[in-house]
Amino acid sequence: MKRVLLLTLIPLLLVGGCGRKNPVEEISPEKSNVKVVDVAVDETKLLWPAWRGPQRDGVVPDQPLLTQWGEEENVLWRTKVPGRGHSSPIVVADSIYLATAIQDQQKQQVIAFDRATGQPKWTTDVHTSGFPSERAVHHKATHANGTLACDGVRLYTAFLNNDAIIATALDLDGNIVWQREIGKFVSKFGYAPSPVLYRSLVIFAADNMGGGYLAAVDGETGEIAWRVARGTISSYSSPTVANVGGRDQLLISGCDAVASFDPATGEKWWSTRGTAEATCGTVITSGDRIYASGGYPDKETVCLSADGEKLWSVRTKVYEPSLVINDDRLFAVSDDGVAYCWDADSGDVVWRERLGGNFSASPIVCNDIVYVSNLAGKTFVFKNENDSFKLISTNKLGDDTYASPAVTDSQMFLRIGVDKGTKRHEQLVCLGSETP
Repeated sequence: MKRVLLLTLIPLLLVGGCGRKNPVEEISPEKSNVKVVDVAVDETKLLWPAWRGPQRDGVVPDQPLLTQWGEEENVLWRTKVPGRGHSSPIVVADSIYLATAIQDQQKQQVIAFDRATGQPKWTTDVHTSGFPSERAVHHKATHANGTLACDGVRLYTAFLNNDAIIATALDLDGNIVWQREIGKFVSKFGYAPSPVLYRSLVIFAADNMGGGYLAAVDGETGEIAWRVARGTISSYSSPTVANVGGRDQLLISGCDAVASFDPATGEKWWSTRGTAEATCGTVITSGDRIYASGGYPDKETVCLSADGEKLWSVRTKVYEPSLVINDDRLFAVSDDGVAYCWDADSGDVVWRERLGGNFSASPIVCNDIVYVSNLAGKTFVFKNENDSFKLISTNKLGDDTYASPAVTDSQMFLRIGVDKGTKRHEQLVCLGSETP
């Protein structure tokens, strides 16, 4: 009887939970016949068009930017954001766009706000059911973690819904242009990555224990151009594209390696063991060097050459926040609130300083000044001065900050949480000098 019961339970265990596997059907460019072409974009409208800004690395184009604010001081406007999400704001022309999720209604939405006033312009329900179970999402996570990407014509996003990653394109008026399931997904803690644009493609990462993958779709049609398998490890980093070593490389950390692919075809160029099994941060580059950190359970920050050779490594873990580089100094703030400054060439520690609190948001740098927010709603503003840490200000706004800021025209846009528990709600806040 026990043997019969065990044989009955085994299929159930394989269908649900950690045992479920979804073999990835790889798709080659030859099979899809999707052509990758250059796309003309109006760069003047793409002010902060994707996760981590114009170059996807947290570096803000030089501009006057405030360093001091508070609940009232230098707040130009604030507006309510329904639901909950860690999706960071993007700025395109005169609009700000966010993804959010409303748990009790099982709605995953994209919202547009007027950049000048903060007034909502439109809301689109992307999904109205299909949320994963509560046990399949980390208590810190949301059902709208990824930041949108925009090419000036369409907005692109992806949500975990109905046990799959479903990519969606919307026009700038909020109409859904296309929707495509890019692959199945077995959730351990939820889905986090943001899409990255490359020529006419939109590229998504979906590392998961059921069968991970990278997939590129045609931005105009949603047709899958290529898809490559990534193994059966849950990891959370967004991919990025950078020109390193004279060629465009699609770079991602996690699954115990930093890996490089041809963004046009998905062909793997190299993979270097390092960082950790699970990472959240996005790879950054400077010149012909590549930087990544992670994660869980291992602790490592690495610098690689354009061909994946490990140039230096330190046993420091930066899991959720991403790195940022300024000239020859590499900065990071660890999840438990320690700020690091390394010599980007050698990996030598220039200084480290305990800021306090816990961090999920990623830092930005503008005019040699680093900005980063913690989970108590404090944004620390500091710089490296004569190879010493210099705190410029600590600014409190709201009660938590998970999302990273967007910056354009000397204004900063922050998504914050206000109050605690059942009273918690979210706001989008515009910060700037009253007399710029």
